[in-house]
Amino acid sequence: MEFQQTDIPEVILIHPDVHRDERGYFMETYQKERYFSNGVAYEFVQDNQSSSIKGTLRGLHYQLGKPQGKLVRVLRGEIFDVAVDLRKKSPFFGKWVGEVLSAENQKQLWIPPGFGHGFYTLSDQADVFYKATDYYYPEGERCIRWDDAEIGIDWPISGADAPIVSKKDSLGSNLADAEVYL
Repeated sequence: MEFQQTDIPEVILIHPDVHRDERGYFMETYQKERYFSNGVAYEFVQDNQSSSIKGTLRGLHYQLGKPQGKLVRVLRGEIFDVAVDLRKKSPFFGKWVGEVLSAENQKQLWIPPGFGHGFYTLSDQADVFYKATDYYYPEGERCIRWDDAEIGIDWPISGADAPIVSKKDSLGSNLADAEVYL
């Protein structure tokens, strides 16, 4: 298993060892000691799963008061997964990293507490699974616009069609106006 720092060092791309044979494959998707010793030193308390059709963009989500770290992987399909640093005192504040995660490449992305998270569905359908370090806290839920020019995420949106975005996500704040982590 390989743990690779991204351009924002706390965000880690994980390449699991996948053991394939004529029957299919086996892989370890989480092992506490290995993850702890490679920078993912958090306890997970909640598992979440979503399913999205092609062109769906979810995010950029985060929650104040009870920030969640997320260990994200794709069970079916392919997404472009994004983490945005929302820690005001961080040298990476407002910066983003993005990775293609798929059922085929089996990669995982560790997004620590203090980051916004979003993804764009590249395949006809994608089932996304993630472990969270804190419980869902609706009072602290916040959203930053996926297309905020200050952040400037280079989403791999194809064609002239606008992404499919929920009403809640379309009403997200711009980074300049958003409540963020101190």
